[in-house]
Amino acid sequence: MAKVKTTFFCQNCGTQFAKWQGQCTSCKEWNTIAEEILQKETKSSWNVSETPSKRVVKPQRVSEISTASEIRLNTLDEELNRVLGGGLVPGSLTLLGGEPGIGKSTLMLQVALKLPFKTLYVSGEESAQQIKMRAERIVPKAENCFILTETKTQNIFRHIAELEPDILVIDSIQTLQTDVIESTAGSISQIRECTAELIKFAKETDTPVVLIGHITKDGNIAGPKILEHMVDTVLQFEGDRNHVYRILRAHKNRFGSTNELGIYEMQGSGLREVSNPSEILISKNDEDLSGTAISATLEGMRPLMIEIQALVSTAVYGTPQRSATGYNAKRLNMLLAVLEKRAGFKLGAKDVFLNITGGITVDDPAIDLAVVAAVLSSNIDIAIDKSMCFAAEIGLAGEVRPVTRIEQRILEAEKLGFGSIIISKYCKLPKQNYAINIIKVAKVHDVVKHLFG
Repeated sequence: MAKVKTTFFCQNCGTQFAKWQGQCTSCKEWNTIAEEILQKETKSSWNVSETPSKRVVKPQRVSEISTASEIRLNTLDEELNRVLGGGLVPGSLTLLGGEPGIGKSTLMLQVALKLPFKTLYVSGEESAQQIKMRAERIVPKAENCFILTETKTQNIFRHIAELEPDILVIDSIQTLQTDVIESTAGSISQIRECTAELIKFAKETDTPVVLIGHITKDGNIAGPKILEHMVDTVLQFEGDRNHVYRILRAHKNRFGSTNELGIYEMQGSGLREVSNPSEILISKNDEDLSGTAISATLEGMRPLMIEIQALVSTAVYGTPQRSATGYNAKRLNMLLAVLEKRAGFKLGAKDVFLNITGGITVDDPAIDLAVVAAVLSSNIDIAIDKSMCFAAEIGLAGEVRPVTRIEQRILEAEKLGFGSIIISKYCKLPKQNYAINIIKVAKVHDVVKHLFG
């Protein structure tokens, strides 16, 4: 019998060591290094002879490579398609992470049930009966989805060779285990080896593979950092379990943009796609409230109308507080300094609280003008007209600066029924015949004069 080979891995960052030590020299964490057995066997988990490769591999000139056959697979989920860049690419590996109970499994099971392709959903966390109960609530009748409850990759690949699915979903990568590595499921070496086997299978058969991954308490995907480098796309499913809305983002995408955003609403029958995000980002109230302003922002290629709320009050604890939710607190301090220096508003002795509704985080500088308007509205307790929105950046000299793709922002505001939009005087508009009233300003003084006289 061959000698058993062991090595030591940091369970936090995946760094390999020749012997045990108390602190990892890479991530500086203590007591995270554990011994794992590495006993290579002659057998391999994925055998090409079991399922013939769909791709002929040979050296080709760049000009000779045809991209016509690389057609994306439509997932029938517009939000997921948008975040992926148009759909699943054949032979790609997609990693979906998120907090426990956020809806990762529900999302992928819903996609698998609706797909017109032959889909294999492999679960190492739930029994087939549990998945069936959830599937009946989402899509009662699904003919193309096959459920497999298995954790050993050798058995999974044997079933794949028999079924030959068009799409493979793994729930989750931390539960898989291969005989090639003699260590527990979820360890650094097991996750790395199982992912490598799935990558080999995906690339040689042009089968898209979707992996569901756990996350750590810090919000990072559990396992070695190399896991995110190995896959083609890393998606993050975010949201608060106390609210019904979920946000899907792409942190890495080799086949599309990483700036896109998908929004879902959690319902009893699954996740509903929210095609108009402004319906959840703008409050539905009939009263005129001070301290609120609507801004036209962009998430990737998608224009959104978001509501910004501000509260300005006299500081009662000596040192004024500056708090921002969903917005950069340092940028808020900069805008308050501009208002104090350039517009003459005495805000140095007042508490300022800022909130972006809907639970999203925005870093688009185009919402600067709406932040300023909301702060001034709360300071003098005068409500801003509900039919008015804003799209401009504020400079340190108090000037109102133009922002990119202003036409898309104007058209989105026009579509949602806003009466007027305040933009920079220096914006170049391709046309002038808009149904919405466009107000151009050059300085913060002009904005204050127009809003409050």
